[in-house]
Amino acid sequence: MGKPKIFVLDTNVILHDHNAIHHFQDNNLVIPVAVIEEVDKFKKGTDTLSYNARRFMRDMDRISEGRSFAKGGISLGKDQGWVKIEPNHPFKPELAELFCDDIPDHRILSTAMWVRDNNPGTFVALVSKDVNLRMKARAAGMAVQDYLTDRVEDERIEKANMEVQSYTLPGELMQAICYGPETAVDWAAVVDREPEPNQLFKLRWKEDRSRETVCARYDAGRGKIVLVKAREAFGIRPRNDEQKMALDALLNPKVQLVSLTGGAGTGKTLLALAAALEQESDYDQIIVSRPTVILGNQDIGFLPGDQKTKMSPFLQPLMDNLNVIKGQFKPTSREAQRIDGFLKDGKIIIEPLAYIRGRSLGRCYFIIDEAQNLTPLEMKTIITRAGEGTKIVCTGDVFQIDQPYLDQWSNGLSHLGEKLGGQKLFQHIFLRKGERSELSELAAKML
Repeated sequence: MGKPKIFVLDTNVILHDHNAIHHFQDNNLVIPVAVIEEVDKFKKGTDTLSYNARRFMRDMDRISEGRSFAKGGISLGKDQGWVKIEPNHPFKPELAELFCDDIPDHRILSTAMWVRDNNPGTFVALVSKDVNLRMKARAAGMAVQDYLTDRVEDERIEKANMEVQSYTLPGELMQAICYGPETAVDWAAVVDREPEPNQLFKLRWKEDRSRETVCARYDAGRGKIVLVKAREAFGIRPRNDEQKMALDALLNPKVQLVSLTGGAGTGKTLLALAAALEQESDYDQIIVSRPTVILGNQDIGFLPGDQKTKMSPFLQPLMDNLNVIKGQFKPTSREAQRIDGFLKDGKIIIEPLAYIRGRSLGRCYFIIDEAQNLTPLEMKTIITRAGEGTKIVCTGDVFQIDQPYLDQWSNGLSHLGEKLGGQKLFQHIFLRKGERSELSELAAKML
């Protein structure tokens, strides 16, 4: 067993995961005072960062009760290392002029370098989710790492994006799937090993490759691969195979959690809204929400107007999709009037995700748009709010993230697919083709 390492934690690691100090096995941890000062600024508030700040400080207070960090590190428990809060230390004179600004990042980096220089023979690294600080650390010759505990591996993300399996089958099997009384066949007739629940397939005719590809899904309850039929939801029809599969999942009451990923214009939010409206009689409410990612980490209090006015820019994309669905009908049609009535009567609620915390969501169709901007903890917090009869749909693009300390490997939407893949209640669909317009598709490919 190797010698324990020392990791110096940046503030964003703690704000990302309040339990981070318990995820370094038997290695030792140093937390600069500059980090404690930054965490203190986040402790008041109702968002996830504030929650993580409070939980971390309470945990540190519990660990250090009756003991002093001045005497060295304090044990984190059996099979774990120790943790120490280290006073800030300045840069060496040769680096002081290079990092002359007195900012928290520089105080954290200089302290990490002091820890390294005062622990010869021990591997010391700074752990940060801030790419900019990692670049500075490397420029100064300091070992630095990303926080990898909740990172989804590349191959798992690739698997989620390539999960539809393709097979060429003889006409007898294709005939049974397409036109038989059950429109289904036993899985053993198609694959050698039982598929995971809700595994998706594209099936082709062996005798005639020119015939249309057939979409199918494995129904674990029946033990059969069943035909995915083209369905319509509130005037919206799927335009490609992936959208057909997505609409099937969105309209399937047995699948209580759906993840739709894909680039801009692939129809994620539009399909989710259309499916919700199609099934509105099965739910007490349709709640549509998205995280409010604001530049500069400013609270909505910095924006002018009342709550509704402040949130309008963030929620307008959801209204745009709702208007697309309304546009399928004449303004005086029954369907258009029903949508207006749903909004007026509170059957459809469009609100920021911050206001969902603490609620119990029973018998509702809950759509979370731009879910890639959620942390894994935030995703867990939201989904655990689901009560009986609730269906949750998460949409987003894991390659278009607006949160500064999240990426395609560490966001909540990627974790959803990685942790729940293969569960009967969950289904993931990756939408490939943009359907917004020919121009939108061209831009997505070429720019």
